Amino acid sequence: MKKILITEFMEQDSVDSISEVFEVIYDPSLHENIESLESQIELVDAVIVRNKTQLNESLLLKAKNLKFVGRLGVGLDNIDTNFCLDNNIFVQPATGMNADSVAEYVIACTLSLLKNIPTSHSGTSTGQWPRTSIKSRELGGKTLGLLGFGVIGKKVSRLAQIFGANVIAYDPFVESSDAENLGVSLTSQEELFNLSDVITIHLPLTIETRDLMNLSSFKKMKKNPIIINSSRGSIVNENDLLIAYKEKFISGFALDVYESEPVKESFYNEITSSMNCILTPHTSGVTVESNIRVSQFIADKTIKFLE
Repeated sequence: MKKILITEFMEQDSVDSISEVFEVIYDPSLHENIESLESQIELVDAVIVRNKTQLNESLLLKAKNLKFVGRLGVGLDNIDTNFCLDNNIFVQPATGMNADSVAEYVIACTLSLLKNIPTSHSGTSTGQWPRTSIKSRELGGKTLGLLGFGVIGKKVSRLAQIFGANVIAYDPFVESSDAENLGVSLTSQEELFNLSDVITIHLPLTIETRDLMNLSSFKKMKKNPIIINSSRGSIVNENDLLIAYKEKFISGFALDVYESEPVKESFYNEITSSMNCILTPHTSGVTVESNIRVSQFIADKTIKFLE
């Protein structure tokens, strides 16, 4: 019987559906024990991971029977995809399964930061009553810029347009006609920096996108925009982000992903209650509903592939 190793949290119903067909080893904390992970991965036909399990070359070399990697999410930077490709190991992300969750997160943060809710909450909860000192803005009539116009970017654009926002996007891999059909204008990256009141990032982490948002980028932003990153942490240079906020190149930011996770003390020590910002622990795509969709999608794909 084929063996499947699951190294991080997966919905139990989906684990059970795989167990009906194959032998399953399910240990949601296995990613924390490298020695045990190395010994258990040797004889399995498939492994299912989230983002904490580092499927690097040294670990994959030990997986003599491995044919399939299921990713409970969409980012693949914790998986050596080149090694997998060279060794006939199929990698299956849960593309699109958490897109609704991330899109809702982006819009929630956009509205919260436009209305300065973090600073309003902080002031009100400490007795300051900042009713006239804090400005609140509406999304209607603002320009929302999408860095990346894939599945999530398209969902964000639809939601933003409901509020009356003008949506522009930078994505060199998308045809302008495809964007225009959704009421979105494709622009250059520099134009997007110049025109946007809100900039939200939906890019993979690559050599080209690492540190894409740096101090030079922030200085090009003419409208002191809000920055939202729910994609990959290293796309935004965190030190430069803090400088940009203090220098008023940007008016707020929301981060769900970081250069290092958990977030480094050196970063969060710079965050104060008076800042218009939101920090969340890589949960934008993790809801009760998305967990069910992601888990069952990967369970179905695993069964189909191995059968």
